Amino acid sequence: MVKHIVLYFLKDKSPETKNQIKSRFMSMKGKIDCLRDIEVGVDFLGSQRSADISLTCLFDSREDMEKYAVHPVHLPVKEYVLSVCEKSISCDYETEE
Repeated sequence: MVKHIVLYFLKDKSPETKNQIKSRFMSMKGKIDCLRDIEVGVDFLGSQRSADISLTCLFDSREDMEKYAVHPVHLPVKEYVLSVCEKSISCDYETEE
């Protein structure tokens, strides 16, 4: 199993923008065969070190994660998210699940 975790820092931290990103990410659920699971978190604390949005995706393999990266359902979501983000950081790792 492979986990793909991304933390997003938004230009506009409004609830509307956060909800729009969450909605767009969740719209991929069930539409990309290689995406085993997806979870989106919206930060409520708002501290100086907090990210605004977290994305966790689960894949069976690294190859599936690579397919997801270029999947036609994912690309417009990625394009939108990049347009509203100031920066992002990620961590990708294999699990023993």
